[in-house]
Amino acid sequence: MVSSDHREMEEMENEDLEETRGQAEEMDRIPPWNKQITIRGIVASLVIGIIYSIIVMKLNLTTGLVPNLNVSAALLAFVFVRTWTRILQKANFVTTPFTRQENTIIQTCAVACYSIALGGGFGSYLLGLDRKIFAQAGVDTEGNSIGSYKELRLDWMIGFLFVVSFVGLFALVPLRKVMIIDYKLPYPSGTATAVLINGFHTTKGDTVAEKQVRGFMKFFSLSFIWSFFQWFYSGGQNCGFVNFPTFGLKSWKQTFYFDFSMTYVGAGMICSHLVNFSLLLGAVLSWGVMWPLISEKKGEWIPINIKESSMKSLNGYKVFISIALILGDGLYNFLKTLLFTVRSMHAAFKKKNVVIPVSDKDEPLDALKRNEVFTRESIPIWVACVGYMLFSIISVIMVPIMFPQLKWYYVVVAYILAPALSFCNAYGAGLTDMNMAYNYGKVALFVLAALAGQDNGVVAGLIGCGLIKSIVSISSDLMHDLKTGHLTLTSPRSMILSQGIGTAIGCVVAPLSFFLFYTAFDVGNPDGEYKAPYALVYRNMAILGVEGFSALPQHCLQLCYGFFAFAVLTNLLRDVLPEKFGKWIPLPMAMAVPFLVGAYFAIDMCVGSLVVCVWRKVNSRKAGLMVPAVASGLICGDGLWILPSSILALAKVHPPICMNFLPGKSS
Repeated sequence: MVSSDHREMEEMENEDLEETRGQAEEMDRIPPWNKQITIRGIVASLVIGIIYSIIVMKLNLTTGLVPNLNVSAALLAFVFVRTWTRILQKANFVTTPFTRQENTIIQTCAVACYSIALGGGFGSYLLGLDRKIFAQAGVDTEGNSIGSYKELRLDWMIGFLFVVSFVGLFALVPLRKVMIIDYKLPYPSGTATAVLINGFHTTKGDTVAEKQVRGFMKFFSLSFIWSFFQWFYSGGQNCGFVNFPTFGLKSWKQTFYFDFSMTYVGAGMICSHLVNFSLLLGAVLSWGVMWPLISEKKGEWIPINIKESSMKSLNGYKVFISIALILGDGLYNFLKTLLFTVRSMHAAFKKKNVVIPVSDKDEPLDALKRNEVFTRESIPIWVACVGYMLFSIISVIMVPIMFPQLKWYYVVVAYILAPALSFCNAYGAGLTDMNMAYNYGKVALFVLAALAGQDNGVVAGLIGCGLIKSIVSISSDLMHDLKTGHLTLTSPRSMILSQGIGTAIGCVVAPLSFFLFYTAFDVGNPDGEYKAPYALVYRNMAILGVEGFSALPQHCLQLCYGFFAFAVLTNLLRDVLPEKFGKWIPLPMAMAVPFLVGAYFAIDMCVGSLVVCVWRKVNSRKAGLMVPAVASGLICGDGLWILPSSILALAKVHPPICMNFLPGKSS
């Protein structure tokens, strides 16, 4: 028994030695930065960026809750190029080797592309300008003035994104060495992506990658076929498997049912159990308890003859209570992260090493080599400064022309403050993995809405929110990607160039993806599939900034105070209590989503959590290996079906069957 264990240890040591030698050899043959960006890499990035833009857009316009897909994008990049090279090799074509640097570049470019779909405001501040959302916010509302909407068109949306999206690429470039090498910020998402990519491009990684690729393709195919099958039964309102009354018709009316969406099951497998538990708790509290009780107050709290879309009806409670939860959670985490950042920076300036290093197992030689590669191909500071000033000037000129409600001097102030805000956010994200860009945007939204006044406040607030959010978010995403590049020995020059290419592609692909949904489906309908809940939330935030608390329905202010305090208290308890208790405290931000959307997607995501939980109990090692691949396959298969289904809807080809459910005669 002892000799057997001894042999196993020797074999493991030999494997690790082989791995170390392989890595050392690869370090000596790193391709130059201009060879790391390839034609096949850009094509792969374009394909992956389009697929993920459609997936993210669906999630944005249905629930507004999008899991982190960076690791999934790295996996799909590996699948795409490895399949490509094998097909060419079978056809007797010579292909260049697929390196970890190329894998990193593809992942960076694809993520930059779909990040525009995620953060471009299509489900929040830009869609909040739409006439339909304007009508839902209440035409009779004082702050919701007649001229405070803008018809959504492809031309100005693409132009707006090109104007505002590139500024963030230059904001923190001069500080990349300070944040990644000097402060050794871990950037957990960037590190996780690098670990996956490095694992693929090793001797051991080939076997692991093969299993993950097979798992991905299997569940991708099953998910696509299932979505195609479901389509045939959805020929009418409330038809198909998406309205299957799993727990009975009474529960179905309160949105408690499993809708067989593989996208949300896959998202539930990626998200933590705490997120899914919080979603379910929010659904039970709102649709199971509060909304039925408030509905009974019709005639007291709610006027009898009032439209359901009015903010003075039940819809107002849904919107403003969810805003209170979001603001309470966001404000607490914003202040906590800011305090943590200031303390860490103060300690770093005093040369106290309080930041966790990337890995305690790193050999000094490896660390030195990574740092040498990262600093060797430096980007001149003057290039970053000129780029930031050039794109800022373009934005200062163009944004007020597109939106006269937002004065040019507000834009100037935003771009003066943006680098400092970007640094705080990127530093905090490096420590906690929390991108607080939306909270910076919300602060700008309230301030600009109040300053611009009743006539211009809503539009100025929404667009100002977009300006700040775009710069702060993109600069933080770039630091995550640079961290991945640092660990995979990828040149910063090629990383920033690929980020720029991905951003340019995203500025076109994201609006096209949005208009695919906007023209084919009823986006913004509170009773439809594509509710776009955050568009109404952001518009009402702007109205609240203009109008004050007079926008709230009866007794809503007291409820908002209560839920705001609840959000702060739950966050405080999670930080104060021991981890074994604190890990069960719900997340208010996640709880807020079903308040608006309903309970069905929370049940889907809890099913995803249940699958992961059971799988880990049965075979934890296999689960750890296969969960990301299976979840990605489920999300991508269901997401890809959206493209043909949208084309069929535009061609007015409707599903042939309506599967509906009615109460029996005895009922």
